[in-house]
Amino acid sequence: MTAVANGWNFGDVFDELADVLGPAPALIHGDLVRSWSSFGERSNRLARALLAAGLRTDDTVAFYLRNGPAYLELFAACVKARLVHANVNYRYVESELRYILDNSDARAVVFDAEFAPTVDAIRADLPPGTVLVAVNGSATGVAGAADFETLCTQGDGSRLGNERSGDDRYFQYTGGTTGMPKAVMWRQHDRISLFAMAVGANAAEHARAVAERSSRPILVPACPLMHSTGLTTAIATLCAGGTVVTLTAPGFDADECLDAIEGHSVTTLSIVGDAFSRPLLDALERGDRSRSLRSLTSISSAGVMWSAESKQGLLRHFPDATLRDALGSSEGSGLASMETRAGGSPTTARFVLGNGVKVFTDDWREVEPGSGELGRIAKSGYLPIGYYNDDAKTAETFPVVDGVRYSVPGDWCTVEADGTITLIGRGSTCINTGGEKVFPEEVETALTAQPEVADALVTGIPDERWGQAVAALVALVPGHDLDPDELRERLRSTLAGYKLPRVIRFVDEVPRAPSGKADYAEVRRRFDH
Repeated sequence: MTAVANGWNFGDVFDELADVLGPAPALIHGDLVRSWSSFGERSNRLARALLAAGLRTDDTVAFYLRNGPAYLELFAACVKARLVHANVNYRYVESELRYILDNSDARAVVFDAEFAPTVDAIRADLPPGTVLVAVNGSATGVAGAADFETLCTQGDGSRLGNERSGDDRYFQYTGGTTGMPKAVMWRQHDRISLFAMAVGANAAEHARAVAERSSRPILVPACPLMHSTGLTTAIATLCAGGTVVTLTAPGFDADECLDAIEGHSVTTLSIVGDAFSRPLLDALERGDRSRSLRSLTSISSAGVMWSAESKQGLLRHFPDATLRDALGSSEGSGLASMETRAGGSPTTARFVLGNGVKVFTDDWREVEPGSGELGRIAKSGYLPIGYYNDDAKTAETFPVVDGVRYSVPGDWCTVEADGTITLIGRGSTCINTGGEKVFPEEVETALTAQPEVADALVTGIPDERWGQAVAALVALVPGHDLDPDELRERLRSTLAGYKLPRVIRFVDEVPRAPSGKADYAEVRRRFDH
């Protein structure tokens, strides 16, 4: 990518693309189609309204929203007004919402009307002057909340004319599945540079080059936009002049997803592992075989394990698609990836390291390929600034090794003789049983490889003899039954004895966030009762 004098900024890119793409669709949601011109004008009006309400450069705006055009219009408004995006998990209860708003120093909260009761319940705790904006209905019962649609449709829709910078930030909150959520701070220039989609010396040249392309991406982010995978793929698609198609159901509806792929000739689907691919496969197997789905050329997943079995199943239905299994986190994209196409051999947790990525032992030696030694994945290059208001955690996660700054989110792996890596798991969830390390992800992969197992999550529970014992919540495929002892016996061919779950509890559904990520805190609570 060519560097620009003041750095790449999303606001500049969106402004230029709106001018050159005009009537081309930018956002689709059900029957609603928003052109690039409309996207530009609405976000300009919204940006002006937020500034007129008293917000200033670098103020934080909390996005308490489900998937929909409002999320991306608000993101565009914030980057144009030089305000800071902060994602909020829409499953949060009052105490969790208070924490995020306080931790991010939010000066505005934009929320879907369905979340109005939670917002109203904590209003008294918000700083004086906090701006409140309600989406999908102004009659929310939250006094003083402005109406989102009114702000987008009234006033001046022309460009703001302010000078922006590549140093302008946005926050990406971690999921908090292994601790309190933390705000990862990204410079816009660094994030856009990682997309490797921008061309030209400036935003205007980039937009003209995009307009000349014969085709542009059409994305369905099946996972929530409040999750890093969903937002990153969506804004990357917009930077490429493409179209983002959001689903209307509050949860993932596989049939609606397939309808959207067919109806809008979607080229790219973004998911989070088996939590999305398995419902898709179920819908494909029971659905209309006459569907036209050949427009889909790419399915990407990040954030959790994506099983070889699910990949193989998807390739049967999407033979022209490339499956891209990406290893990354809010703290760093492009750690590793693995691409699979029809005729290939899908794998689980096997990846090729990305550019600028190394694997280090605890004492910062590089792991030698084929040694079998465990190491942590470390990424250099375009990285986040760090964690907001947490210098100690920033220093821990973004260390400098031999003069090079790395992001080390905590993913452990082994390096194979051919240079590929096998992901073992995240250190923060590691189980210590009798002095042996057990990574939940490794056990979960073995469990879900069983044909009767639909999903599984693993944690450590207190054990008088071993310190911790491996325990598993297992959801079976409907109509199947399985004895815990039989399941353990099957696992012996792939797992060492100390890794076998000593406790197996069958449940209808394992606890996951809307993004598909494991909710390990809830798993532990299930075993506390």
